[in-house]
Amino acid sequence: MRHQAPAVISMASEHKLQLATAESLTAGLIAATLAEVPGASAVLRGGVVSYSSDVKASVLGVDQKLLAEKGSVDPEVARQMAVGAQRACGADLAVSATGVAGPEPHDGKSVGTVYIGWASGSESGAREHHFVGDRAQIREQSTNAAINQLAAILGKASSQ
Repeated sequence: MRHQAPAVISMASEHKLQLATAESLTAGLIAATLAEVPGASAVLRGGVVSYSSDVKASVLGVDQKLLAEKGSVDPEVARQMAVGAQRACGADLAVSATGVAGPEPHDGKSVGTVYIGWASGSESGAREHHFVGDRAQIREQSTNAAINQLAAILGKASSQ
């Protein structure tokens, strides 16, 4: 649902919140989708494409021991990626995506297993998703899930 991207940009602008992304399997699609919306430059601070584990650790600060023990497709990795993007970009709110787009399983996780992480202020977390489709479809569904996560967090801010 790309229609959530305009709502995300609008709500972030309204609340004067800065956004950031950390992306593995989506490789920049989340940031690109947000950037398609006019006015995104006022709220989108930046993003990190961390396809490799060493970039997850060195740029985003994901724990190397966690990566060695659990692999890159893990909810705590997703959470730490979001926290790292928030810090690295100086953002109020960040979202991350890590998972298996296919065609083969990775780190013991099946194709379509995706974790969307988020960091807002001092709070953070991650959600597990299971998508079906080819590589492009899984990446698109992951992008939509990440943008929906941003919309949900911003929607809570709007209702307060």
